[in-house]
Amino acid sequence: MTFIQKRPVVFDYVQIIFGATLVGLAFNIFLLPSRIAAGGISGVSTILYELFGYNPAYVQWLINIPLILLGLLLAGKEFSAKTIVGTFFVPFVIYLTGGLQLHVDNPLLSSIYGGIMLGIGLGIVYRGNGSTGGTALIAQLLKKYTGISSGFSQLIVDGVVVVTSAFVFNFELALYALMSIYVTSKVIDFVQLQTSPTKLVLIITDHPEKIQSVIQNEIDRGLTKVKSTGGYSNDEKTMILCVVEQSEAVYLKKLLQTAEPSSFVIFLNASEILGLGFSKAKVHR
Repeated sequence: MTFIQKRPVVFDYVQIIFGATLVGLAFNIFLLPSRIAAGGISGVSTILYELFGYNPAYVQWLINIPLILLGLLLAGKEFSAKTIVGTFFVPFVIYLTGGLQLHVDNPLLSSIYGGIMLGIGLGIVYRGNGSTGGTALIAQLLKKYTGISSGFSQLIVDGVVVVTSAFVFNFELALYALMSIYVTSKVIDFVQLQTSPTKLVLIITDHPEKIQSVIQNEIDRGLTKVKSTGGYSNDEKTMILCVVEQSEAVYLKKLLQTAEPSSFVIFLNASEILGLGFSKAKVHR
């Protein structure tokens, strides 16, 4: 049986629009009221708003135009089309919600929760293979040509803006901005990897059939058996690899302690799982 999953392109644009909306809300609710220039074009617009009173939405639109042209030249038409959508919607949301009375003025709360919302929004946009323009576009280009993660590349390019903001505002607000950027970078990677409470279970045993029966019959998961050799005894053993959900890992631990207590078992956190039963629907032959 062959399982083929093709995600429609329209779903990418839905993700980009939704993520860009979260980015715009994070800016108006948390970052701008607390004067936190958390990197990117949004940070630049925060600085210009403080100095000259320029509307942040207009500033972001104007700065992003040449960057979109750069993306068109370097990243391809499809990427740039999605970038245009994300780049338009972030300032558009900022413009529409400019009078929103949900401002949080506490810089500590703003840096943490603004960073979380910003990271979720950017992570969703990146999952749609798009960008919100600005230094987010530069971060995506860094990822494309260097292979470093989106979160780390975002951390690099946004650091320049934060250093500048330290001179415009003050050192304390710059530290809050750094905190927000760090939170954002971690949340971006979390969202992109679809991190879930799953465990990779490694079982080294002399009785693979018994453990295979427990895994397949009790928790209904697949497994992989690998022939191995004990480093101390040089005896032939079998290593079983199995990925389970968090709740299943607790149950499996109890089952193994009862059915095969002599086996050597390791539970590891698994950041991303692809395949039948996790990212795709489980199929039984």
